[in-house]
Amino acid sequence: MRFIGNSEAKTDVKGRVFLPSVFRKILAASGDERLVMRMDPFQPCLTLYPESVWNETLDSLRNRLDRWNSRHQMIFRQFVNDAEIMELDSNGRFLIPRRYLQKAGISQKVRFIGMDDTIEIWGCENVDSAFMAPEEFAGALELTMREELKPLPSPTRREGAPA
Repeated sequence: MRFIGNSEAKTDVKGRVFLPSVFRKILAASGDERLVMRMDPFQPCLTLYPESVWNETLDSLRNRLDRWNSRHQMIFRQFVNDAEIMELDSNGRFLIPRRYLQKAGISQKVRFIGMDDTIEIWGCENVDSAFMAPEEFAGALELTMREELKPLPSPTRREGAPA
């Protein structure tokens, strides 16, 4: 499943918002009916995980952490503590709890951004901080892609081996 693009929406007075139809269609095609929402650990936005992606993410995190290491347990606890299961109503809406709206700095207007297998929800007032200036983006993308395309070193030939 791949979420791409972005869409603006408004929350109602209760904090309900419509998940954009393009994202609902992708979610329905994947068979995932529930979403898990949590505050993004790096940015002032919310992240929606389809339940299957959330489960894969949790498995990946759990496999990297030692249950007998107290710091690892704190990391895992904090990651799952701030998560909540969301279900869309028959109209395609879900409720963003007030505490999440406050943490993400969302007043009323939101922007949904497809981020491959997750969806970010930004307050329109602070979404610009999610992006680089065009020139910075072009340079960073070029550098990143060049790093990926570096040729592998050729195998070392042994003396006396045929060329």
